[in-house]
Amino acid sequence: MEGKARAFAALRQALAGYYPLGDDTWAAFRAICRYRELARHEVLYRAGELPDSFAFVHAGLFRVYVVDDKGNEYNKNFFDEGRFPGAMTALLKNEPSRFTIEALEDAAIIEIHFQKYRRLLLARDDLKLFQIHYLEQNWLLAKDAREVELVQEGATQRYLRFLREYPSLANRLPQYHIASHLGITPTQLSRIRKKCGSLNLCK
Repeated sequence: MEGKARAFAALRQALAGYYPLGDDTWAAFRAICRYRELARHEVLYRAGELPDSFAFVHAGLFRVYVVDDKGNEYNKNFFDEGRFPGAMTALLKNEPSRFTIEALEDAAIIEIHFQKYRRLLLARDDLKLFQIHYLEQNWLLAKDAREVELVQEGATQRYLRFLREYPSLANRLPQYHIASHLGITPTQLSRIRKKCGSLNLCK
């Protein structure tokens, strides 16, 4: 129970980082949430399934990945503590997810029921303001940066961007997961890391 209480306290603090919720809104928000623990390699949401929730990560690390028709995995994103993983396009369109979200470490999360969240969003102005600030920072600004990265940056620049965006994850993630996210091979990543280290860039 203590872990659950800490998780909900962390969730409220994370929400307040974008916009603080009043006590009534927080109580209604908490009522649509469920605390859950996952083991390493356990799947949170699976490709091909229809999701009904998204999550808040209190402890642990997740990857979002897709498998192509040849069986190759591509890591689209990573979510550590304080982030909100979910198959958002699938939730919005009420269709099966294209992505799988897997725990890379033992994890503790809070699942948030999506349709109930949407109804609450329409009823509460403070939650609307949270949503606006969250989308601006994590979808609009991050999406623009990612598009520039894909079009203009080489592999070394993408790796340095990864270190800036995920400074705590370089030592938590296996190198092959980072390489998959960057669209390069583990051997290429090893060469880039060695080159950056010699130039004192990998900070």
